[in-house]
Amino acid sequence: MKKILFLLLTLLAFTARSQEDYADFYAKREASLKSETGWLNLAGLFWLKEGENTIGGAESNDFVFPHAEASLGKVILQNNQVIYNSQVVYPYSGAKPTVISHQSLRWFIIQRGDKYAIRLRDLEGEYLKAFQGIEHFPADPKWKINAKFIPTVGKKVTIIDITGRSYQEDSPGLLEFTIDGKTYRLEAGPGETKEDFFVVFGDATNKTSTYGGGRFMDTKGFNPDGTVTLDFNKAYNPPCAFTPFATCPLPTKENKLIIAILAGEKNAGHH
Repeated sequence: MKKILFLLLTLLAFTARSQEDYADFYAKREASLKSETGWLNLAGLFWLKEGENTIGGAESNDFVFPHAEASLGKVILQNNQVIYNSQVVYPYSGAKPTVISHQSLRWFIIQRGDKYAIRLRDLEGEYLKAFQGIEHFPADPKWKINAKFIPTVGKKVTIIDITGRSYQEDSPGLLEFTIDGKTYRLEAGPGETKEDFFVVFGDATNKTSTYGGGRFMDTKGFNPDGTVTLDFNKAYNPPCAFTPFATCPLPTKENKLIIAILAGEKNAGHH
């Protein structure tokens, strides 16, 4: 009897620690979204044409910035280089983007394929102000799964983003796992390190309880037996669930699971 009680208490303690871990993960996730570099403050995505592009608050500009001075000058795209006020803002001079500030606005240049755009942030933006948190499915150990890693050295997959643009990305391997006796596979993308992976997946909950464009998941290293842990309890929404000004990758055909993954973040309710 004492042994059974000990095991029960141990299990309860483990469950409590696990729930605390997920609560910490969710809290950090929401803090990241609300930060100055988070996705909630995106306020514009303006695709540059070759040559001069005028920006500012006046309607006469090529790109109108909210609550900004009438004219903020010209952004010049020429020979795959972007110049603003005689300053080269793309390519970046360092590892991080060159960010221009004006009142509550922040903007910088992004590249998607052969296209360039201004990504605008507003630290007083409507999506940031309207954010009230994210709902989650209850954390469940069923959805923390060890997957077999199958290397696919040199393989590239075609990624299509929500704007319809496509690009090629390395896929270092497949992650094969079993749920309720059935086997599934996901194409893995590069993660933060060579032993980490980034996964974009869809499932049968999309467009109902979860975001229609799928969700993201990160893996962290290999287990001692060579497997990779897929923790669907930490599946999270892409930026496009919160703002129309992001350019999110969509799941590949291989990564659209026919099963309902009842774990992780639910639809944020904005898009």
